[in-house]
Amino acid sequence: MKFSKLFLLVALAIISHYAAHAAEIEIGTKKNAASLEEEEAPPAETEDDSPSSSHRRFLIDFQPLRNKMTCNKYPRVCRSEGSAGPDCCKKKCVNVETDQYNCGRCGKKCKHSKICCKGKCVNPMFNVKHCGGCNNECSKGSLCVYGMCDYA
Repeated sequence: MKFSKLFLLVALAIISHYAAHAAEIEIGTKKNAASLEEEEAPPAETEDDSPSSSHRRFLIDFQPLRNKMTCNKYPRVCRSEGSAGPDCCKKKCVNVETDQYNCGRCGKKCKHSKICCKGKCVNPMFNVKHCGGCNNECSKGSLCVYGMCDYA
C-alpha cells in the first residue's frame, strides 16, 4: 500500500513538471507573438515567481529517461521510435548502413570524397550503382561521371 502511494506521488510530480514546462513554452510563444505585434516590448520580469522559474520548485530535475539511458547499457534504446539507428557505437545510436563515421561497423570512417551506402564506402562521382547518391543505379551500359549517368 505504501509503495502504491509513493508511486502515485512520483507520477504526479513528473506530470506536473511536464505540464509546467509545456505551459512555459506556450507562454514564451505567446510573448514572442505579442512582442512582434507591439512596437515596444514590455520590460522583462525580474521576480523569481515568473513562469520561467516554475520548474525550479522541484528538488530533482526530471529529464526524459531516454536521455539518461545509453545504448551500451540498454541496447533496446536504439530500436525505439525516433532513434538515429538500430546499432550502438560509442554509446550512440547509429545506422551502420548509412553513417559516415561507422560505415559497415563501428569506427570505420569513409574517406573525404566517399559516402556510406549499404555499409560500404563508395565514391558517388564514379560508382555506377550509387551514381550521385546511394542506390541511384545507372542504366545498363552507361557510365557514372561526376555523379551523373551518361555525362557528356
